[in-house]
Amino acid sequence: MGGELSIGNRAVCLILSRAMPDASDAQPSSSKATAFFRRVTTSLVLWTVVIGVLFFENPTVSRGAFIFLILFLALAGLIEFYELAEMRGLACFKWSGLLGAVLLTVGTYLNLTGRLGLSDSPARVNDFETGFIILFVLGLCVRMFVSKSNHRMSAIAITLFGLMYVPWLLNFFQKIYFFPRVDGKYFLLYFVLLTKFSDMGAYAIGSVIGRHKMVPRISPHKTWEGFAGSILVATGASLAFVRLFGAHMDGMNAFHAVILGVVLGGTAVVGDLVESLFKREAGAKDSGGLFPGIGGILDLLDSLLFNAPIMYLYLRHVLTD
Repeated sequence: MGGELSIGNRAVCLILSRAMPDASDAQPSSSKATAFFRRVTTSLVLWTVVIGVLFFENPTVSRGAFIFLILFLALAGLIEFYELAEMRGLACFKWSGLLGAVLLTVGTYLNLTGRLGLSDSPARVNDFETGFIILFVLGLCVRMFVSKSNHRMSAIAITLFGLMYVPWLLNFFQKIYFFPRVDGKYFLLYFVLLTKFSDMGAYAIGSVIGRHKMVPRISPHKTWEGFAGSILVATGASLAFVRLFGAHMDGMNAFHAVILGVVLGGTAVVGDLVESLFKREAGAKDSGGLFPGIGGILDLLDSLLFNAPIMYLYLRHVLTD
C-alpha cells in the first residue's frame, strides 16, 4: 500500500512539474524585459539631454553645454578605449592621450566659434586639426624617451589610434553643429536620430526574422536581415525627419534623404561591428557600465562615430557649396 502511494505521489509531482513553468524558464524572459526597460529609460533621458542642449533658448548657455557634453564624451570614451587596450595587454600613454583629447576638442571649438580671431571656415578648422595631430605624433615620439615600458612602439600606436577614434571623430559633431551658413543643430539632430533608428531597426528585425549571420566570429547576434532592417528603418526615419523639418535644412530633399538613409543605415552597422571587435579582443561584454541597459560611452557612440564624418562630408561637399 505504501509503495502504491509513493508511486502515486511521484506521478502527481511529475504532472505538476510539467504543468507549472519552471522559474529558470521565466528568468530569461524577465531579464530581457528588464534590460529592455532600462534601455528605453536610459534612451529617453539621453534624448532629453541632447534636445535640451541643442535647442536651449540662450545660445551662450547652449554652446557652453554642448562643448561640455562633447568634452565629457571624448574623455570618458577615450578612457574606456584605453582600458579595453589594457585588458588586451596593450600598452598606451594614457595621460598623454587624455591631454591631447582636451586640447584637440577645445581647440576645434575655439576655431569653429571664431574665438581665436581667425577664420571659422571648414578648411581652417581642418588645418588646425591636421597641425595638431602632427605635433601630437611628434610629442609621442619624445614621450618615448622617458617611458620605462618595453612596448613603446605599440604604446604610440594605441595612444594615437585612441585619439583618432574617439575625440577626433567626435569633433565632427562640432563641425556639423557650427557649420557656417546653415542651422547645424538640425543636421546634427537628424544624423543622430537617423543612426539610432538604424540601430533599433537592426535589433528589432534581426531579433524577429534574423537567420543568416553576418560576422559570427565578431558579433554572433548580427544578421543580414538585421542589416536590411537597419537600412529600411533609417531610410524611413530620414524621409520622415526631412518631411517635418526640411525647411530648416538647406539643400535637403527626399532624394538626399534616401541616399543618406541607405548610407548611414549601412555604416551604422559597420561602426557597431568595429566596436564589437574591440570588446571581443579585450574579452569584455560592454565597454563600461555608465548607462543602464546600454553599457558604456563607446557602446553609446559606436555607430555615431562612424556616421559623423560621413554626415559632415555630405553636408560640406554635396548639400552646400
